[in-house]
Amino acid sequence: MADHIELKTRGEFQAMRAAGLVLAAALDAAKSAVRAGVSTADLDDIVATVIAAAGATSNFRGYHGYPAVICASVNDEVVHGIPTADRVLAEGDLISVDAGCVLDGWHADSAFTAHVGSPPSMEEVDLIAAATDAMWAGIAAARSGGRLGDVSSAIESSVAQSGRRDGRRYGSVSGYGGHGIGTAMHMDPFVPNQGKRSKGIKLVDGMALAIEPMLTLGRHQTSELDDGWTVVTRDGSRAAHMEHSIAITGDGVCVLTAVDGGAAGLAAYEVVPVSLD
Repeated sequence: MADHIELKTRGEFQAMRAAGLVLAAALDAAKSAVRAGVSTADLDDIVATVIAAAGATSNFRGYHGYPAVICASVNDEVVHGIPTADRVLAEGDLISVDAGCVLDGWHADSAFTAHVGSPPSMEEVDLIAAATDAMWAGIAAARSGGRLGDVSSAIESSVAQSGRRDGRRYGSVSGYGGHGIGTAMHMDPFVPNQGKRSKGIKLVDGMALAIEPMLTLGRHQTSELDDGWTVVTRDGSRAAHMEHSIAITGDGVCVLTAVDGGAAGLAAYEVVPVSLD
């Protein structure tokens, strides 16, 4: 697998950073629009408009026949929910929005989960926080000279730690996870959300990864609906999905799809992201 992993130059990372900032703006616009009465198709239109205005294109629409610009997964839908005009958000819903774009041949991929409307239950506050913490723990563990298992182990350990803190056991979805990214959206290596430290391929300067934990308020098992895309929890529990694309350099990591490069999210891990300027 290592022979098939694409390595980028600093200039190519800068191009990926430009794509990542376009996507960050698009997802920020979508997040600001999340409210009761808004359809998932409305959110799709918002993201599509921001991406197009920046001169970028969607890398989701048409991917293996996927029909939309975003994946909009509501409540027990974990990933790959298809946005439609008749899927209207209601007070109390939980929605995950996943999107990507390509600019000048370079791809970006990112996702967020948000509650709709009135203050969420504490278990959903905790679920989103646990997924967010797991993502940042994985990103903080990614460094040149380390191993892919360091990232996976950090994600898994963070989920367990959040469960102990919150007094519940989160389902950490397996079979779906992060991936390499660059001149294509999905590339080697696959990045599991469970693993062992010091195992797996060596991480080196020039790698770009998408880190994306998916957690549930119940069991980890999932099923795919008849549409061939939407993945749901088997037990009907709600799910959260967080994702950022990152660049690994000899000097450190840069979160390509975060406006601040990852500074705020990485601060708790005493990791300072590098600038690609």
